[in-house]
Amino acid sequence: MLPGVGFSEILIIGLAALIFVGPKDLPMLMRRAGEFIGKGRRMAREFQSAFEDIARQSELEELKKEIQALKQSNVLTKAQEELAAVEADINSAVMRAHPPAAEAAIPSPAEPPPAGESKA
Repeated sequence: MLPGVGFSEILIIGLAALIFVGPKDLPMLMRRAGEFIGKGRRMAREFQSAFEDIARQSELEELKKEIQALKQSNVLTKAQEELAAVEADINSAVMRAHPPAAEAAIPSPAEPPPAGESKA
């Protein structure tokens, strides 16, 4: 009920309505008042649900931004990139220290033996 309004005040308001409106029109007035209050409550619920939807959408947008930031600063991806860079550095250092043997140093089977050697 309304704060500060007791049973005696409600009884006085009801008697005044009965006297001013009359017993014949009082049920119709009460029905219309009920419909008006119902419409007001529905509008308040719709208004509240609209604000809740807006709040949910803003939370979703914030979560999407956080997910994108996490994807961009993914530690695993950075570690893989750093590992690939270290691996490339190691491979290049090994290749400089031990260059591959030249293909000319290995005689191919189709080449004849050098002139100073004889076949045995």
